[in-house]
Amino acid sequence: MTDKVVLAFSGGLDTSVCVKLLEEKYDVEVITACVDVGQGEEEMEKAKTMASKIGGLKHYNIDAKEEFANEYIARGIKANAEYEGYPLSTALARPLIAKKIIEVAEKEGATAIAHGCTGKGNDQFRFEAIILSMSDLGIIAPIREMNLTRTEEKEYAESKGIELSYDKIYSIDENIWGRSIEGDLLEDPANEPPEDIYEWTKSWQEANDKPEKVSIEFEEGIPIAINGEMMPLIDIIKKANEIAGNNAIGRIDTIENRLIGIKSREIYETPGAKLLIAAHKALEELVLTTDELRFAEYMSTLYADLVYRALWQEPLREDLDQAFDKMQERVSGEVVMKLYKGSIHPLIRKSPFSLHSIEQITFEDKDTDQREVEGMIKHHGLQAANYHKLNR
Repeated sequence: MTDKVVLAFSGGLDTSVCVKLLEEKYDVEVITACVDVGQGEEEMEKAKTMASKIGGLKHYNIDAKEEFANEYIARGIKANAEYEGYPLSTALARPLIAKKIIEVAEKEGATAIAHGCTGKGNDQFRFEAIILSMSDLGIIAPIREMNLTRTEEKEYAESKGIELSYDKIYSIDENIWGRSIEGDLLEDPANEPPEDIYEWTKSWQEANDKPEKVSIEFEEGIPIAINGEMMPLIDIIKKANEIAGNNAIGRIDTIENRLIGIKSREIYETPGAKLLIAAHKALEELVLTTDELRFAEYMSTLYADLVYRALWQEPLREDLDQAFDKMQERVSGEVVMKLYKGSIHPLIRKSPFSLHSIEQITFEDKDTDQREVEGMIKHHGLQAANYHKLNR
């Protein structure tokens, strides 16, 4: 009996050629599976149509949007998860996609899972780390194992009559939390990105001419309402993407340090993520103590690094989630943000757990005797003062 392999499928160049490569070079039956984490109904239908045209054994379209929002993005918001300055989107989605592919493989009695990752990127680590830790399935990576270039893939697709269903020259990954764009002329940092690569964000020239105020309400660190309207997190993210994108928020052009050590020019569109994380940070400033904020910043950097480096299954990530959950118990309230041509600033912050006291800070306070601080000042920096006295 011929072995079955489940291929994580998107309908793009890499995964499309993998179907035939697996059948011809690895002598297996191929089941394709596309996991919807918010790339849109049109893209899901394109994947389904492409799979049908190529002719694998069976195809699955799996809806995981709600789970992605509530179990992964929600954690990313609580942790303010940004890697080297950009909100993690692809890295957050990969563990969930891998888990869903494992479920299909186990249901179908497959012996292995295949993916279309190259040997230069991060996703090969993210998929395989989950597969290795959560199953006993084999792993096949045709593009990496055959050392194929993009040109060779296109030539192979043409030789097999595979009509690619996309017209973009870039490699694009998209989910509800962000878009990543790379490849072709973008590979050279000396090239200016063309305007047509952006789909979610307006340029600052085309953005709204007047500042826009946006209210975000949080409950235990999770957004629950936008502009006064309560809605599920996934809908808040969609609305935040629209509002922030219209105000030129969320374009990121960075030189990223990949897992294997190379530097890569990456472009991201994360309008909603930038808005929600900025609002979340603004609320945390109001309700968390100095030491909590400092430690949260350290944990956030560590958390984002673990997720980026394909260590979602690392126990420390789970430990950090528990720490964030505890800390976020008081991160409830409302923040009003001002958006204008790429800039984003908090205007109003309110919370029942606010540690800010107007009575303590006001210049009109007479009850607090200002002279009492003099003793504290004398002893502040005492050791440093003694050091300088020795060197006079």
